[in-house]
This record gives sequence, structure tokens and C-alpha cells, in this order.
Amino acid sequence: MGLTARGAGLLVAATALLGAGLRFAYPELTVLGATGAVAVGQAVLGAARRPRLVVAREADPDRVAVGDPARMTLTVRNAGRLRVASLLAEDRCAGSPVPVPLLRLRPGRDTTLGYDVPTRRRGVLPVGPLRVTRRDPLGLFAATRPYGPSTVIRVHPRVYPLTAVPTGAGRSLDGRVDGVPHGSITFDSLREYVVGDELRRVHWRTSARVGELMVRENVDTSLPRIVVLLDNRAAAHPDRTGGVAGSFEAACEAAASVVVAAFRQDLPVVLLMVDPGDDRAADPPLDRLAAVTLTDADPPEGTGDPDDGALGATVTRLRRDRPGDTLVFLTGPGGRDELGRVGTLRAAYPSMVVGVLGASGPTPAAAGPMVVDAVDGAAFAAAWDAVRRW
Repeated sequence: MGLTARGAGLLVAATALLGAGLRFAYPELTVLGATGAVAVGQAVLGAARRPRLVVAREADPDRVAVGDPARMTLTVRNAGRLRVASLLAEDRCAGSPVPVPLLRLRPGRDTTLGYDVPTRRRGVLPVGPLRVTRRDPLGLFAATRPYGPSTVIRVHPRVYPLTAVPTGAGRSLDGRVDGVPHGSITFDSLREYVVGDELRRVHWRTSARVGELMVRENVDTSLPRIVVLLDNRAAAHPDRTGGVAGSFEAACEAAASVVVAAFRQDLPVVLLMVDPGDDRAADPPLDRLAAVTLTDADPPEGTGDPDDGALGATVTRLRRDRPGDTLVFLTGPGGRDELGRVGTLRAAYPSMVVGVLGASGPTPAAAGPMVVDAVDGAAFAAAWDAVRRW
């Protein structure tokens, strides 16, 4: 809120004319100066009056994958008793201004307008509030005020369909994975008795009804508990293009693909970050992947013990807590030298997969977990489905 350049110039000129007219007794100068001062005063009073506007916004949708369309719709209603003159309005979307035209609104009337939200990059996009600027007809004074609520649109990483799911090492009565070894935990079906079957497995009621011995066929069902560990250290993703680490974006896509595949199979999955930082663990996994950023978690080389860094602390925590039996570690080219530290978790996690995203070549073979090298998220999905044994 304040005088425009034109208004400030007129006020200075009016003051000078008024002072000169009074000092040297020139009534013409006095009249001109007084007229300019009155014009500035009227402009201030007119533009300072706050129009009564009610602004509602709706994001459709408020959660979207990278590249998918999203639209913001604004409804502006004149809740006052007077007609509102044409106003200049501007919305803020992801830090960029979006011009919003507002015509003359009659009392009780509203206008609806919308614009497309840029979803080219993953992230949490703040939108709003609507800023309305009221000017006087001469452009001497402008008052800008915020109206309505602000919101956020979460742009999730791309999700690539995965058909393969780790079979896990834990046994559960609620398991959902087929093709598991036959055993004696959960009833599966009935079949005819063959020599060598244990008599305690004979189902006598069915045998009496069909006239021959029938035995229960049981299976051991497996319910894997998957832990997805995303390496969000800046040192693990050193390459940048336009300020964006492509390997980290690919790692986020790989993490989102694994999480969604687990959800679709009704499998429990835990998403963890190497450096928790500002991660909001209570939020849904895809929302966390939309908000996660790279952090400078580890001490610079030569200034501290690497075992005291974020990865060392995370490995220690995973070994102690064991939130699952299948570990999927997703890192970038800069994390290859520390795969041995992650490999020490083999005793706690019988099934392990390491994904190196943004890899320009294969990771040197070494004793340890299975490594999947992929240039981007799509290549990771193809390599993941090609894994025959976990």
C-alpha cells in the first residue's frame, strides 16, 4: 500500500507549488498546489477503502504425478453493498505470479476463473493467497491486500508399474504370496490320501461323506515386510542439471514405484530416509516423496569419521529396530563406495536389493546385496521385474 511514482511526483510538485505560492503571494501557484494535494488525498481515501471480497479456491486435483494436469479454480464474490470497480489481482503459484483479471462485480455477484498449475517437477507447490490491488482512476495510489486462503499442491514422483514383489522371509497366517512351500500352517485344500501322508492330517468328516480318505493340504504363507530406504544425501547425487539432481529424481520415482506396488499387493511397507531431517514420517509415503529434498548430512571429507554420518546412523538404527525383512536401498552414483556398509545388514534382512539410479555403467561386482543399475525410474522398473530371485 502506498503512493505510485506518479502520485509521489504529484505530491512533491503540489507541495512545492503550494509553498511557492504562499511564500511569494502567487494565488495561481497556490491553487495549483492545493488542487494537486486534494487529488492525492482523494486518491488515498478512494484506494484505501477495502473491498469486501470472498475468495474460495479449489485444486483439481491437489495431488498429482509429475507431468499430469492440475488446475486451480478461483471463485471471487463481492460481499459488499457497492459495486467494485475493476481490480488488478495476482495469484502466486510455486513462487511465480499468475495474473487474474477481475471485472466490475455487482453486490452479491461472483466470478469464477482458473489456470493450469505447472507440474513439470516433483515438489510441494504453495499456491495463494490472492493479492488484489486497488488503484484510483488517476493511478496515484495503490493498495494491495491478500484475500482468501492459501493451499499446496503436491506433485508426486512418477510411478512405474512393478509386477514382481519380494517373497519375504517372515511367515504369516495372512500372507498373500502364492507359490510358497507346502507346510503345516494354513489350510489350502483337500486331496486324496496317498501312501506316506500323516494320519493326523486326515479330514474324517469329508472322508466319511465321499467314501475315501481325504487329507488337508496346508501351505506356509509369506507376508514380506518391505523397507524402502531412500538416500537423500547430496553427496550420493553429485551431478546437477539446471540445479536438479536427475539421479535423485529417479530414486524418488523408484521409491514411489516400490511403495505403490506393495500397497497394491496389500503388503506392509515402510519408507525411510537416510537423513530424516524435516521428513514428516506421519504423512503418506507419496506426500513425503513429493516433499523430500537433498541434504548435506555427512561431514565434509577429512573433517569427521564417516561412520558418524547419516548413513552410519541409519544402518545402526535399521540393525537394531528391524522394521522389516526385505530392504530396498535406493541411492545415486555417489553412494556406490558405501554399499559395503549397507551390505552389513544382510544378517538382519535376508532379502536385500540395492538400486543405483543415474548410473552411467554397471556397479563393480562384489560380495554383498544384489545391485540394480538404472539410468532412470523406467529403467529401474524394467530391471526390477527382471529379477528372478530375491
